[in-house]
Amino acid sequence: MSTDFTLHAKGREDTGKGASRRLRRLAGEIPAIVYGGKEDPAKLTLVHKDVMKALENEAFYSHIVALDIDGKSEDVILKDVQRHPAKAIILHMDFLRVDKNTKLQTKVPLHFINEDSCVGVKMGGGLIAHSMTELDISCLPKDLPEYLEVDMADVEIGQTLHISDIKLPKGVESVALSHGADHDLPIAAVNKPKAKIEEDEAAADDAGESADDSAEEASED
Repeated sequence: MSTDFTLHAKGREDTGKGASRRLRRLAGEIPAIVYGGKEDPAKLTLVHKDVMKALENEAFYSHIVALDIDGKSEDVILKDVQRHPAKAIILHMDFLRVDKNTKLQTKVPLHFINEDSCVGVKMGGGLIAHSMTELDISCLPKDLPEYLEVDMADVEIGQTLHISDIKLPKGVESVALSHGADHDLPIAAVNKPKAKIEEDEAAADDAGESADDSAEEASED
């Protein structure tokens, strides 16, 4: 089980909104909590600038993080980040302890590749629409992928890809699919452009009118 990120934290006793505001305003720190495993949840403080730097890397969201709490290191994954609605400020973070022998559930980002060379786009003038940007997975910590690739190269216009079309690495399972085939949700599609839809609708209307005219002429005869 590898760890590519390390965050240094301190334990904290003060709780409540007032204490959290003082941390962010006076100390440049943010409140956090780590839970899971056999130990009790622990309240922490993190250095805001260190957190902001780590969050710039997409891999941080789906990697094992070494959380150094007052000199004691724990392996965790990020479970939640609360951000200020208008400012570049992190308000709170949640971490989950992980064990190398216990499966974990988390979200990993979807990377859509070969969109520029997609058949439905190049040949049919279609437009790619994403229904998902991340996927809930279950796996052991050692099998945790940084991201999952979705190859759009051979997707034709009007075609929709589903979760089952994602090639999952060995040891990785989709949480949704574990609940049954009816949870095989769409992840992306190549749709007809609006102009093409209107053109097809107009052609259908013309065909309908022609059929009506032919029927009227036949009845008159």
